[in-house]
Amino acid sequence: MTLASKLRTLPGRVATGAYILHAGMEKWQADEERAAGLHKMAAGAFPQLEQLSPAQFVKALSLVEMATGGALLLPVVPESIAGLALSSFSGGLLTLYWKTPGLRRENSPWPSQAGLAISKDVWMFAIGLGLLAEAATGACRKKKKRRG
Repeated sequence: MTLASKLRTLPGRVATGAYILHAGMEKWQADEERAAGLHKMAAGAFPQLEQLSPAQFVKALSLVEMATGGALLLPVVPESIAGLALSSFSGGLLTLYWKTPGLRRENSPWPSQAGLAISKDVWMFAIGLGLLAEAATGACRKKKKRRG
């Protein structure tokens, strides 16, 4: 990982990492009502989550968010790992957006008023893909340098 690579990815990593870390920390102390609401919405898109209690789900979600945010904020975590974590996390949120009735306009990928808060996760997904692309092109540049 070069200094130029770190500088290119720094704004996206810091802004997204801080946001996700904060969201995870907030969920750690979620009350029963908030935990139940988050669990119900997630289980609607991912039925296997019904096996967890709302309290278990919100703690697990909180840990995933804090780990993802931390991976983005820690400069020692390579772009490939940070990008994979962010792409996976935001991909799950976009799946939730796609599968939950009422979050999109009828017969459209565009968000309804209720879906605006979740639809923005497309930017996190794009940042994650950008980190993965940076890691891949950085690896190619290293191989090319070694050969030439």
